Amino acid sequence: MMTTAPYDPRSGNTPDAKPLDVASMRYQAQVPKKTKTPSNFVYGQNIAPEYTEPTLGELEAQSAGAATASTAAMTEGAAAAAAGDAAVIEGDAAAVAAGGKPLDFKKPSGEMIDAYQRLFDEFNALGLGALVEDGKDLLMKATSISAMPDALRNTKAYMTRFSANDDRIKAGLKALTPAQYLDKEDAYQEIMRQYGLPASYYKTGAFGKQEGFDKLLANDVSAIELKDRISTAQNRVINANPEVTAALKQFYPDITNADILAYTLDPKNAIENIKRKVTAAEIGGAALSQTGLTTSLARAEELQKYGVDKAAATAGYSTIGAGLQRGSELASIYGESPYTQATAESEIFKLSGAQEARKQRQKVTGLEKATFGGQTGLTSGALARDRAGGI
Repeated sequence: MMTTAPYDPRSGNTPDAKPLDVASMRYQAQVPKKTKTPSNFVYGQNIAPEYTEPTLGELEAQSAGAATASTAAMTEGAAAAAAGDAAVIEGDAAAVAAGGKPLDFKKPSGEMIDAYQRLFDEFNALGLGALVEDGKDLLMKATSISAMPDALRNTKAYMTRFSANDDRIKAGLKALTPAQYLDKEDAYQEIMRQYGLPASYYKTGAFGKQEGFDKLLANDVSAIELKDRISTAQNRVINANPEVTAALKQFYPDITNADILAYTLDPKNAIENIKRKVTAAEIGGAALSQTGLTTSLARAEELQKYGVDKAAATAGYSTIGAGLQRGSELASIYGESPYTQATAESEIFKLSGAQEARKQRQKVTGLEKATFGGQTGLTSGALARDRAGGI
């Protein structure tokens, strides 16, 4: 059956177009098209497998695998971004250190600007807003908000302000947070003010840095230890009796009050060593407080090793001072071995040779009693007393 195709505006057919063989078209539609048989096809063997729908477990495994791959990709991307941040920050820091300007690789996003403002507000509350502001150009180069604190710690201003942290880390100590750092500085300053130290000891510089505290912070000196150091210098030396100061300057001729403070505030000088030196000066001062008595660093240190402190030295030298002159006179009168300050010190402070010194003192007092019929000019004096701790 032949027919003429009607007008079709989509194909452009017109009534006078070529007739279509509809019957032939129907036949061709009903006959399946021949396909080329593969060369390796074997009838009865190469049968395509039926489609099997995947199980829920298989779908979940596929989903988990895809998620893992996605997470790994995100982690790798974040690491790359952080490495890029570090490289930019390091490059900018080098440029600034060389007197140049940081490069402007990108315009900071609104989120980065907000993050910077929060960081600034946090440090500004500690009085360190200028520290963050000084490194703004470098901070805004960070490609992520989380990288901004690290970027701040790498700025020259931050490292200068908290420079003691480097020494702490080298010494095996933990770095202090800005808040901890400032708390220690405040405690140090308050103690120094209490003891009337000059403001030069805690003056502030750029970004509020107090260079006088660097050694204390680096050596982890506590506020309690600092107070002990200053108290030792102020109360036991600088404000002590003149004799103690005189003994100290005799032992250490070039020392000044400023030197004393500097010495006691230096963490390299252990507090126990400081106290030993001060105690030696106090022992020497007790000797100098008695007319006619002398002292030396070696003798003061020896007495200290025997447990003599300021109180014992004051009492002991008072006793020696009261009887030494008469004992020396008696020894000279009766032709006995000289009765000296060292002899009296040996007995009073129970040093080596204490028994011999005691016998020598008893001998001269005995001779005087025999001469004056049982009476002696030392009856009520120090040299006539036989009791523990006394002559």
